[in-house]
Amino acid sequence: MRDGFIKIAAATPDLHVADCAYNTSEIVKLAKEAAAKGAKLITFPELCLTGYTCGDLFLQETLLEGAMQALGTVCRETAELAAVIVVGLPLRVRGKLYNVAAVVNAGDVLAFVPKTHLPNYSEFYEQRHFVSADALGSIESVTLTDTAGEPCYVPIVTDSIFQCDEQPLFTFGVEICEDLWVPNPPSTTLAQMGAHIIVNLSASDEIIGKAGYRRDLVRQQSGRLLCAYQYADAGFGESTQDLVFAGHDLIAENGALLAESKMFSQGIIYADIDLQRLAHERQRMNTFESIEGGVFSFSLEPVENDLADRTFPRTPFVPANKALRDERCEEILTLQATGLATRLRHTHAKTAVVGLSGGLDSTLALIVLVHAFDMLELDRKGILAVTMPCFGTTARTKGNAEKLAEAYGVTLKTVDIKAAVDQHFMDIGQSKDDLSVTFENGQARMRTLVLMNLANKNGGMVVGTGDLSELALGWATYNGDHMSMYGVNGSIPKTLVRYLVAYEADRTLGELSDVLQDVLDTPVSPELLPPKDGEISQKTEDLVGPYELHDFFLYYMLRFGYPPRKIFRAAHKTFEGVYDDATIKKWLTTFMRRFFTQQFKRSCLPDGPKVGTVALSPRGDWRMPSDAVSALWLREAESL
Repeated sequence: MRDGFIKIAAATPDLHVADCAYNTSEIVKLAKEAAAKGAKLITFPELCLTGYTCGDLFLQETLLEGAMQALGTVCRETAELAAVIVVGLPLRVRGKLYNVAAVVNAGDVLAFVPKTHLPNYSEFYEQRHFVSADALGSIESVTLTDTAGEPCYVPIVTDSIFQCDEQPLFTFGVEICEDLWVPNPPSTTLAQMGAHIIVNLSASDEIIGKAGYRRDLVRQQSGRLLCAYQYADAGFGESTQDLVFAGHDLIAENGALLAESKMFSQGIIYADIDLQRLAHERQRMNTFESIEGGVFSFSLEPVENDLADRTFPRTPFVPANKALRDERCEEILTLQATGLATRLRHTHAKTAVVGLSGGLDSTLALIVLVHAFDMLELDRKGILAVTMPCFGTTARTKGNAEKLAEAYGVTLKTVDIKAAVDQHFMDIGQSKDDLSVTFENGQARMRTLVLMNLANKNGGMVVGTGDLSELALGWATYNGDHMSMYGVNGSIPKTLVRYLVAYEADRTLGELSDVLQDVLDTPVSPELLPPKDGEISQKTEDLVGPYELHDFFLYYMLRFGYPPRKIFRAAHKTFEGVYDDATIKKWLTTFMRRFFTQQFKRSCLPDGPKVGTVALSPRGDWRMPSDAVSALWLREAESL
């Protein structure tokens, strides 16, 4: 379970109603297949040893004895598997029949978990045969015969979880079918007791529209409980006398669906669950309350997980699905514009000033400004877009800035800052031949001075353009482009900036769309060094690394607390064939170093709207001392 990953499986076997021997052979076959692929927790459907649709046969002694014999066979045949197996069967306790899950490990039944909520409406009549777990009153036990032929006492529990001795984060709880569908599912309590995985043995018949509801139910329960939810559903082989079962297996983690079976099929689905991530989420969310409960321990030797069933999105801030991406872009632009509109109205600003370079960030800031002014029904001429050419400015970016201003109908002002910067360099004794950080930052700070004074002169406010990725890396000039009166892009990572501008380009026509496309095609650059042959010479990603890598690092470090080794492992899998390990290590080390050393810039950020789950505002999501030491993180990154 290196890095907290564990593979789990939900299986739907082929069944014959009331044929326990056949059902057992199919269950064992799938259990062995899943274990061979590395699954450590394998869950089967409700009453799978007998079939769910046995009806009044559940009152027959022959079937009950057959179910117990089948359970013994499962124990014997899976004794050598390095996995926990959960199967369903009817179990008689003190003259009453319970619908239970048997938790099997190393040839033994660790415990039985009975179903609490028995549906007795519409097509369901479970109370005809079974009684609720509530009827137990206290912990009971059942006497079984172990693999050595000796009697053993197996507890029946309703308020306990299961925990692996060797891997303490590997904890799970069990509920059965209807238990999930009630107002207060047992899984709520089980999660609060510490279960990071909830398994559900189900026999949910299929009717029109039910699959979507079931999917949402599983996904949302995993989100509410900050857990993984494993749903194993009955399928082919159950009686179709009145009902049809689709074998709709599902695995979700913290609100996200990881795996789903094809409807009306048989077989196994797999998912690699990130237990460390779930533990981190519960630790972070102070509203998640923990309670005490019983624990049954089991033993599994730790093994390597190849993460074959786990994916890490290459751009975690950007949805892969275009329809969802467009919806998300519209929502983000609205959030940004609403925040800015509110601030403009509150400050009674007569105008808004933005430095328009013709690059991605300033283009997005202008787009947001236009949306905010339209929202307030203000004349776009109140937007003062300022282009400030200097030593590194190219005709391409300056031209795009001018075209953008014209296309959006805003006021354009050009302030050539070369003479002012020359004078400043003369005053401080900085040679123009010395292309050092002073040469670069002197220009950035002059631009901020111009913007601030223009805002004062015109009764307006300066809208900042810097994005989240730049803030994470400290790729901003302190008291230069680092500063504004309201930073609209402060929680937008560079990879998302690109998609937001592309979204705007796709829904516009003519020259505006053309110039936005050219902005997208322009290399990212602060343009602080002289161009070469009229082209941009200073490319940001050549200096600090690819933004898609840095945004990947940023997301998993801040959102889920991944250490460098785990980030590297995820990046290795995600970017295989794009970046080699040496390149990933190089930029990961750079990210860790810069993230820590540049905190002082983030400690005094201007206000700006939060739009996603990862943000670096010192007043909100990220509070870190500027003198925190990076040694632990760098040591781990450098050792990869």
